[in-house]
Amino acid sequence: MHLRLLAAVWLAALFATTAHAQTSNVVDTGQVKAELIAHAPDGVTPGKPLWLGLSITHKPHWHTYWKNPGDSGLPTTLEWQLPAGIKAGDIDWPTPRRLPVGPLMNYGFEGQLLLPVQFTVSDDFKGPSLDINLRADWLVCKDVCIPESGEFSLRLPAQAATALHAARFEAAAAARPLVAPGVTTTLTLSPTGLTLKVDGLPASLHRKVLNAFPELAGVIDNAARGSQHWNGNVWSADIPLSAQRSESPTEMVFVLAARDGGSGVQVSAPLQGAWPAPGAGQTSAPPQALDADEGVALGLGLSLLLALIGGALLNLMPCVFPVLSLKVLGFARHAHDRRALLAGGLAYTAGAVLSFVALAALLLALRAGGEQIGWGFQLQSPAFVAALALLFTLIGLNLAGLFEFGSVLPSGLASLQARHPLVDSALTGVLAVAIASPCTAPFMGAALGAAAVLPTAQALSIFAALGFGMALPYLIASAWPAAARALPRPGPWMQRFRSVMAFPMFATVVWLLWVLGQQTGIDGVASLLALMVALAFLAWSLGSPGMGTKTRAAFTLTAAAVLVATLWWALPALRELPPGAATSKSSEVEGDWGEWSTQRVAELNAQGSTVFVDFTAAWCVTCQLNKRTTLNHPEVLADFTARGVTRLRADWTLRDPAISAELTRLGRNGVPVYALYRPGVAQPQLLGEILSVAEVRAALARP
Repeated sequence: MHLRLLAAVWLAALFATTAHAQTSNVVDTGQVKAELIAHAPDGVTPGKPLWLGLSITHKPHWHTYWKNPGDSGLPTTLEWQLPAGIKAGDIDWPTPRRLPVGPLMNYGFEGQLLLPVQFTVSDDFKGPSLDINLRADWLVCKDVCIPESGEFSLRLPAQAATALHAARFEAAAAARPLVAPGVTTTLTLSPTGLTLKVDGLPASLHRKVLNAFPELAGVIDNAARGSQHWNGNVWSADIPLSAQRSESPTEMVFVLAARDGGSGVQVSAPLQGAWPAPGAGQTSAPPQALDADEGVALGLGLSLLLALIGGALLNLMPCVFPVLSLKVLGFARHAHDRRALLAGGLAYTAGAVLSFVALAALLLALRAGGEQIGWGFQLQSPAFVAALALLFTLIGLNLAGLFEFGSVLPSGLASLQARHPLVDSALTGVLAVAIASPCTAPFMGAALGAAAVLPTAQALSIFAALGFGMALPYLIASAWPAAARALPRPGPWMQRFRSVMAFPMFATVVWLLWVLGQQTGIDGVASLLALMVALAFLAWSLGSPGMGTKTRAAFTLTAAAVLVATLWWALPALRELPPGAATSKSSEVEGDWGEWSTQRVAELNAQGSTVFVDFTAAWCVTCQLNKRTTLNHPEVLADFTARGVTRLRADWTLRDPAISAELTRLGRNGVPVYALYRPGVAQPQLLGEILSVAEVRAALARP
C-alpha cells in the first residue's frame, strides 16, 4: 500500500509545480518558506552546544511530514556538507499531529516548524568560521503533493556567539517528546493488534484521550480508532495491526500526546508474543450496525438476497412514485390482454436489470480509475440533473395533453413505437432506474457496500439482483391473472387518470430544480426554467393538433431558434458552484447542525462528546423525508440536547471525496447513512436508512 501511495505522490508531482532547488539561506517555494538558522551561544567551540535547524513556515492548509509519515507521504531529509571536526546528529523531531486525508491517516506538521539538529565540535576543527552547506528535501501536500528541495549555505563565526534564534530553539526543545523517568511500558501482541500499557505518565496527560504515534512505519493501522482507557494512573490502548503490515520489530517506540495538543512523551517496550503472518492484521472493518440488514461480512448469497429485497422496497420510496404512474397506465391499457401484459412485464424487467448493471459498470469503472464516488453519483452532476428535469417536463406535458410524442417523433420512430410497444416498457424500466438510483431502501445499504469490495462479476450480479427486485412486483402482477382482473376496463377514465399523473411528474421537476439550486445557485435554476419554457414551446409547436402546415413550420422554426439561443445563454450557469461559494447547501451550519469532517468528529470524540452524523444529499428524497420528520421530531431533538450529542451533517449533493471515502470505510456506497460516533469506541453505530423516532432514541440511550 505504501509503495502504491508513494508512487502516486511522485506521479502527481510530475504534473504539479516543478520542485524548487535554490542555494541561499532562505528558500520560498510558494507552499513553504524554508530557512537554515543556527544557535551557538558560545560560538563554535569544542564541548559547547551548537544547533542548526531547518525552519519551515507552511502556507495555510499545506503540511509536511514526520519521521513516520503514516499512510502516505515522505519525511523531510537533511544532507549536510561539513568541514573536518564537525559531526551532525539526527533530526530532533517535535511531536507531530494527526493529518486525516479521506480514509488515510498521516502524521506531520502545519504552520511554523523547526527541525533542529545538534552538532558535535571536536578538537580537530580549525578556522575562524564554520561554513555549512545543506541539501534538504521535503514533500509538501494540500490537495496535491509536491516534492520540493532547497540548497542552503550558512557561515558562522567561530569565536562569536550566534544566539539570534534562541527563542525558536527553546520552543523546539519544548515541543520535543520527553523521555519521562519512572515510566513503565508493556507491549503485548495478539493476532489482530497490539495492547500498549503505560504507567507513570506525567500528570499533564492523566485522564486525557491520547494519540499514539509509532516511530516505525508499516506496523499498525494508522486510521483505525482503537479503544483506550485509564485505570487509575495506568493508560492502556488496543491498537489494530495494518492488513499491509511490512515490519515485525522486536521493540517499538511510540510518542504519546494528548489529542488537544501539547508536547508528547516517548515510550518504548519490547514486544511480548509472536507476530502473526504479514497481512493477518485487520484494517478498519465495517462497523456493527443496529439492524439485521447491516451485516459486516456478507457472503455473495446473502448480498444477493438483500439486494433483491432492497430492490423490491425501492418501489415504496417517494422518488420512484412518478414512474409508477407510467407503469399503472401500461397495466390499465393491457389489463385484459394477458399475453401483452406478460410481455410488457418482461420488457420492463429487462430494462430495469440492464440499466442497473450498466450504471453499476460505470460506477465500478470510475472507482477503479481512482474516482471517489458512490451510488447516485450521476445526480452529483448539474448537467445530468438538468437533463433529467427537462425529460420529466416533457413527459409531464405529454401526459397533460399539450402534445403527443407520435406527432413529434419522426414517422419512422413513431411507427416503430406503434409496432413494438415492448420498447416503451423497456424504456420505462430504464427511466425507473434513472430516478430510483439516488434512493437507498432498507437492506440496500449493506448489499451496495458489499458490491464495492467484491470482484467485478459478483458486484454486477448484486446490481442485477437490485434491478430484478425492483421489477419483481410488476413481473408477478403481469403474470398473475387475478391482478389483471382487479383493474377496471379501459375507458374514458384513463384519459383523466393520464392527465392527473402529469402532476407527480411536475412535482419531480420541482424537486430536481431544488437539487440543481444546491449545486449551481439561483442562476442555474433560472437558466433551467428558461430552458423548460423554450422546450415546451418547441414541443407545442411540433405536436399541437389543428395547426396548418405553414403555421406549424413557422412556429417550429421560431421555437427551435429560441431553444438554441436559450441553451447558449443557459449553459454557463448550469455549472457546479466553486468551492466556498455561498450556497444553501444543507452541509452548512443549519440550526444546531454543524459541518462534518473526519477531523471534527475526532476532535469532538477526544473531548468526550458523542457525535451523530447525517450523511445526506439534496437529491436523496429519503434523506429529506428523514430530515424533516424523524430528525426534526421534538422527542429526538430533546434527546440530542439532554445527552449532549453533537450533530454534524455531511452533504454529498456534489462530489466530495472525503465523504465518499468515509462511506466506503463504513461499508456503504450511498446515502442516507446515519452514524453515531462514541468516544473511545473504535467503530460507529449505524442506523437504518428509514429512520424512526424509536430507533434514534434507542440508539442515543445506549451507553
